[in-house]
Amino acid sequence: MAEHSERSGNKLREYSEKTTRRMTDLDPAGLVLDRAPDRARRQFMNYAFFKLDPAFRRLEPSEIEAAKDEFAAVVDKWAGREGFIVRSYSLVGFRADSDFMIWRIAFDPAEFQAMQRELNRTRLAGYLTQPYSYLSMQKRSIYVDRYNPEGAGVELMPGQGAYLFVYPFVKKREWYKLTPHTRQGMMDEHIYVSAPFEGVRLNTSYSYGIDDQEFVVAFDANHPSEFVDLVHRLRFTEASMYTLRDTPMFTCKKKPLRELLDDLA
Repeated sequence: MAEHSERSGNKLREYSEKTTRRMTDLDPAGLVLDRAPDRARRQFMNYAFFKLDPAFRRLEPSEIEAAKDEFAAVVDKWAGREGFIVRSYSLVGFRADSDFMIWRIAFDPAEFQAMQRELNRTRLAGYLTQPYSYLSMQKRSIYVDRYNPEGAGVELMPGQGAYLFVYPFVKKREWYKLTPHTRQGMMDEHIYVSAPFEGVRLNTSYSYGIDDQEFVVAFDANHPSEFVDLVHRLRFTEASMYTLRDTPMFTCKKKPLRELLDDLA
């Protein structure tokens, strides 16, 4: 077990690597081992952002409430389906281009279409646009996390924090030209810098080939200030130099759906 200490002000932070059975993937392209496709059952994610037309607020109050009830009934029905997870977030007051977000998780992405088809038939949907929608899939990282050697699982239970910070992410192509050990070394630094922020939970999902971005990065946290400090520190890591795009960034406040709809009108 490798150990060393880092001095920060007058404090000494101990660092120790946990024993791991994993190792750096030396054949990420699968050329040497001629790997077969992985057809394991995995979760897909959809981050669907919605914007309300202000005309909705000019309807009669009874019409507004009826439209919200109808929309909520559809979401509640899908949230009760086995294997289907729904989390709702408000962005009112945070961004000008989005008012709320529905985070949907399922083993079959076709279920996102089926749910959206039902939502589109509600009256409220006639006053909604979708400025952003991101599709991704959960899979185990190829990088060894020596704080959590076995890595994150391939099934996700989201929405642990009061806030969710979401953004699409694309690496520069130069990143993929680096050797596996070089990339692992940069990720070691990235993981070590992140380790003190125990109140921030990372959910990284993959979009290769199914959407414009390579990843969707989502951080659960209770305190936005902690997330701001984390991202600031990560800007000084070497891996940050290989970021091509990590915007737009969304600050989302977790709320029950009915409370979220009351934010709108």
